[in-house]
Formats: sequence, C-alpha cells, structure tokens
Amino acid sequence: MIRSLRAVLLCTGMAISVPFWSAPVAAQEDAGAYLAGRSASNANDFETAAGFFARSLMADPTNPALLEGALASYVGTGDMSRAAYIADNMIDLGLGSQLAYMASMSQQAKQGDWDALLNAQEAGQSIGPLVDGMARAWAHIGRGQMTAGIEAFDEMIEAEDGSRSFALYFKSLALASVGDYEGADAILGMSPMQGMQRTRRSTLAHAQVLSQLERNADAVALIDAVFGERVDAKVADMRTRLSNGETVPFTYVNSPAEGFAETLYSVAQILDGETDDFNTLIYARLAIDLDPTHTDATLLTARLLEQMGRFELADATYRQIAPTDPAYSEAELGRAKALIHADRREAAVEVLQALIRRNPEQAMVHATLGDTLRQLDRMRDANDAYTQALDLFPADSNVRWFVLYSRAITHHDLDNWPAAEADFRASLALNPDEARVLNYLGYSLVERQEKMDEALDMIERAVASRPDSGAIVDSLGWVLYRMGRYDEAVGHMERAASLMPSDAVVNDHLGDTYWAVGRYTEAQFQWNRALSFDPTEEDAARIRRKIDVGLDVVLAEEGSDPLQVANGNGG
Repeated sequence: MIRSLRAVLLCTGMAISVPFWSAPVAAQEDAGAYLAGRSASNANDFETAAGFFARSLMADPTNPALLEGALASYVGTGDMSRAAYIADNMIDLGLGSQLAYMASMSQQAKQGDWDALLNAQEAGQSIGPLVDGMARAWAHIGRGQMTAGIEAFDEMIEAEDGSRSFALYFKSLALASVGDYEGADAILGMSPMQGMQRTRRSTLAHAQVLSQLERNADAVALIDAVFGERVDAKVADMRTRLSNGETVPFTYVNSPAEGFAETLYSVAQILDGETDDFNTLIYARLAIDLDPTHTDATLLTARLLEQMGRFELADATYRQIAPTDPAYSEAELGRAKALIHADRREAAVEVLQALIRRNPEQAMVHATLGDTLRQLDRMRDANDAYTQALDLFPADSNVRWFVLYSRAITHHDLDNWPAAEADFRASLALNPDEARVLNYLGYSLVERQEKMDEALDMIERAVASRPDSGAIVDSLGWVLYRMGRYDEAVGHMERAASLMPSDAVVNDHLGDTYWAVGRYTEAQFQWNRALSFDPTEEDAARIRRKIDVGLDVVLAEEGSDPLQVANGNGG
C-alpha cells in the first residue's frame, strides 16, 4: 500500500518542481545577482541565495523568477514567515506556483484561517489531489464542522487512487483529537487486508489511544509485537511508561493545524529517497512550522540538510530537539555527525562527551566518540572510547564486529600488535567475510612478514568480495610482491592503479613491482607520479631516494634482502 501511495504522489505532482522562469531582470547588475542566487541555490546554499534574490527584488519586485527563487531559498532556510510573504505576493500578482500555494496554505493553517484556505482551494490553488483533500478535511474540522471533515476523509478512503491507508490513518487521528478513542481504535486496529497500513507512527499513536482507553497491557503487547526487543529511545520511553501503569496522553494530533503538519510530514516520509532531497525538505520544513514539537519532522529535516551538504543548518535543526525529549540523544548524535562532516571534529567531541556525561550507558555514543577521536589521531583516547562501547554493547549486537575492527586499528597505530591481531580476529569471528577486516589484517601480516599464506588467503577473499576496491586489489598485489611472486603481482598492481589513479601509495607500489620485474623506466615514471599525489614526508623522501639510486640500493641501505634473493629466480 505504501508503495502504491508513493507512486500516486510521484505521478500526481507531489514532488515539487521549482520553476525558474526565463523572465528578464531589470538591469545587468540585478541579472548578476539573480545568476549568483541561482548558482547558490543549485549548491543548496539557501542563505546566500536568499540574499541575492532579495537584492534583485528591490529593483524588480514583480519578477517571477526572482520571486520563486527567493521563496524556495526562504523555505530552504526555514524562514517560513518570509516565505509566506513572498508566496502571498506571487498569488496576488497572478504568479502562483505549487510551492507558493503550499507556503500560503500552510500559513493559513498555522493562523487558523480555515475559511481562507478553503476559499483558496475554491479559487483553484492546488498542491496535489492527496494534500488538497487532506487540507480540506482538516479545514472543516478547524471550522468546527467535524461531520464535514470526516466525510472528506471518507471520500478519500473510498477513492480508488491508492490513498485508502493514508486517509484511514488521518481519520483515526482526527477522531482521537476530539476524544473519540473508541472510533480511533476501531480504525487503527484494522488489518492491512482492510487497508490499514501498520507504520511506526501509527503503532505509537495506537498505543496512546489504547492507554486512553485504560488498555495499557494491550498497548505494551502491540509495541512488542511490532518492534520486538530492539527499540529506539522514544519507543522504549513509551513502553516503560505504559508498563508502569501511566496513562499516556494522546499527543500525535491535538489540533487541526497539527493534523495538517502530520499530513505534510507523512508525505515527506513517503517521498524520502524517491525524489530530490529539496522536494522532501519542503514538506518537512512546513510540518515543523505548523508543529514545532514534531520531533520526527525535525530529525528528518536535519538529516536531509546533512545529505544536501548544509551541515550548519543541520546542526541548528538538531539543536531544536529539547533535552527532555526521548529523541534528544539521537538528535545530539546526529548533530555530532553533522559537525564531523563540517570538519569541526573537536566540536563534535565536545557534543559526544557531554552526551556521555548525561547518559554514560549509551554504547553507540562511545563508539562514535571513538571514531571521531581516531579521525583526530587521538588513538589512545579513541581506544578507551571503543573499550567503553564494547563493554556496553550486548554480546549479540550486530555492530560489535565494527567496534572491534576500529579498536584493532587503534591498537595497531599504538604499536600493540598482539592486541590488534586479537581484535581483528575477534571481529572476523563475528563477521567472517567482511572485506575491510580481511584486508586490514592480511595487509598488516604482510607488512610484518608473518603468516604469509594466511594473509594471501584473507586478501584474496577480500578481493573476491570487493573486486572494485583499489585499496584491496593493491593489497593483493603487494602480498604477492612481498612473497617474491613479482610477475603475478604486476597485473593486480596495474588494476589497483587504474581503480585509484591518484593514490600515492598505490602508484609507489606499482613502481616497486615494475622495478622488480626489470621494467625500470616505468618504475621511475610511477614513482614520479606517486610524488605528485602528496605522499607523507617520510614516504616522499624514500621515493626520491628510489628515483635517484634505484630500489635495490634503497633496500640494501635499509638492510632488507635484495629483490633477486627474495624472488628466488635471479630476478
């Protein structure tokens, strides 16, 4: 049902397109500001785009391209009051667009001006059949016409357009919002065969309804049946309260405006991943404007902004989740990740450490702190964080293998090879075919000249799993090189270089392999390529020495066996 509804949304114009009309702007200077605004908008730099469009509008206030650009930019930043002002101007000028109608209709719902919303629909202002129908139903309820509102929901339920489950859900919320919990339960308890789709939010709404009917035991049983043992903080909080005998209030929709907010959020959920992120962001932003307490819409908005590369806006959005909200830890964890992506890792560390002080039992926060500290090359601190995480994760957790792998890397960098090898092998015991672990352990054994046959087997398995990974293919070539099987190594090294043509280490390895098989000119060429790709200072010095005197001399200077001896066949 969700899939069919998604198709309905995509095919009936719910994925908003933001047209930029080709209307001219007033002057060359303003044209430059318009083009700069478009460029910033294409890069999702909404704040900059809004500034350029606003500047251009001062000279040409009725230009449709400038108005639409400014409207989209203000929606992107979450400045809905300015967005609504622009939208109303566009409509007054006869330049209405789908986005303008959305912003205006949302503002009317926010202000409780339901007459204006219905009049706008009568005048032909349309977002799309589904949202238009939902808005009409909530508007009737907002005007105190409950019967008309329910009839509007029923029309959508009976329509053969894939919207039955959607309309059923919202009819149940409307009934619950006015205290008809029996009616809401009758709908929410329907089976999928009857058209009621069970989702996370419909399950939690149903649990709240059951609690209002003094059926907490049924609510707990419902949560357990749908979510099982692995629940997020919000679900766990509700389950605990229900189990303790608390009457959980119905909070999903307490007003028609909140009902419309839930509608917009639900559309955003359906469109998420199916259309451009900005299309989804529009619905999520408007949902938050109508209901600032809508945690799920806030989390979705922040995640979309992250995906769009707007890490500062994502950070600010995550901050909107209150510390008292069960989703606060999830929001702070998301905020830390946004800060990491913005290359503000020290700030991310502070967020994570504060979260741990608030609740030290969160294994994933410790693990994320470990990852962040490792990126800052604070290996000792990262190792400690990973150890804390492993102490907290349950034995059957499906992420333990990754934390063991990560801690193994810190042990390796801290020159504690026995501990590193133990963690690598413990990680493989949990996830035997994981290419990253196989490659890291195999490559490390090669570098240590230990258990070479086992190392080769590990890396061959890793390549079989991820044949297009240049780093892993390089490892296979390198283990063959270190085993003296130079001719076999060449092909793998060449493929690695084709997969990672700008990697200094891969090109350096290819140069060594060419030298080992007597292709000296090509070796010199690869070493020079490696130098052009910013190797470490230590590696660069060694590469320059190889260019000057050749690999054989460098190996002799380092006290290593000459290639001819290693090859066992005279080179």
